[in-house]
Amino acid sequence: MAKPLWAPWRLEYIEQADEYEGCVFCREAADEIPESESLVVVRGETAFAILNKFPYSSGHLMVAPLRHEGALEGLTDAEALELHRLSVGALAALGRAYGPDGFNLGWNLGRVAGAGITDHVHLHVVPRWSGDTNFMPVLADVKVLPEHLFATRERLREAWPSR
Repeated sequence: MAKPLWAPWRLEYIEQADEYEGCVFCREAADEIPESESLVVVRGETAFAILNKFPYSSGHLMVAPLRHEGALEGLTDAEALELHRLSVGALAALGRAYGPDGFNLGWNLGRVAGAGITDHVHLHVVPRWSGDTNFMPVLADVKVLPEHLFATRERLREAWPSR
């Protein structure tokens, strides 16, 4: 049985979710969201790293191309390379900021594969700790996040390796 979890930032997101048209990744990529509300941790030339609004654990990042692309095979070589480099940077920043014991990295391609956003490819980078629940039960149960997303964003920006 799931336990209730108080997360006030989620209600604000849910209430505003229908107000926006288009892709959340594209809005962030186009700088349409005020800096104080943006969850972008780092922006590259063709891709960026952004915090997940519905994280599996503190520090859960997603790395996505700036360009709207729904298929992994549709990425350019430059985008694929920068996505990889940002993923490596995410591992380093998360390691410095949180000291996790491991990581899950994964692509959810298609709704049946678990993709919540199917039309803009993105790679999940999820920090993991010994003793936490495994990936699937987190989807069906409750995970307590001890830090607000904006505080996490600032921590990871500070910990991100220099380029």
